[in-house]
Amino acid sequence: MNPYLEIILRSASVYIFMVVSLRLFGKKELSQLSTTDLVFIILISNSVQNAMVGTDSSLLGGLTAAFVLFTLNFILKQWMYRSRQFKETIEGKPIILIHRGTIDINHMHAVKITMDELEEVVREHGIESYKKVKLAILEVDGNISVISGDDKLLKQTNHKRRRKQKTLVRTN
Repeated sequence: MNPYLEIILRSASVYIFMVVSLRLFGKKELSQLSTTDLVFIILISNSVQNAMVGTDSSLLGGLTAAFVLFTLNFILKQWMYRSRQFKETIEGKPIILIHRGTIDINHMHAVKITMDELEEVVREHGIESYKKVKLAILEVDGNISVISGDDKLLKQTNHKRRRKQKTLVRTN
């Protein structure tokens, strides 16, 4: 078999595997990039590198693999743009967590969000109780959008779900 055709097939297989794996592990994980997640991503990229290029460590082999990944990503985005059903299959749908002050426990269990996490998001938006939330939605990118039920505060804000991190304070 032509070595570049082999790189193309290997790269395409790895790309499809990664898209399916990310879909199976859920959107909740997409917006939570911690140190361990970063290490995981680096290790995954290192582990699949050889699966894509095999023994070919040449510049042309690496560029061929990169070109295949860019091409497949472009094609996937085009299909998602043209077909709502395909996009929902790949990315999923937004999920309502709170509607008019009522929490949807079944949805929370389905996406593995705890009550503590949801209450924290609500408080971070300046709302003291989930009962005052008009709508809270887990978006397809893993963010939680919260819309206040208070007419004075009626605005949409986004919360990027993340793990607690140390913050650095600058002093002059």
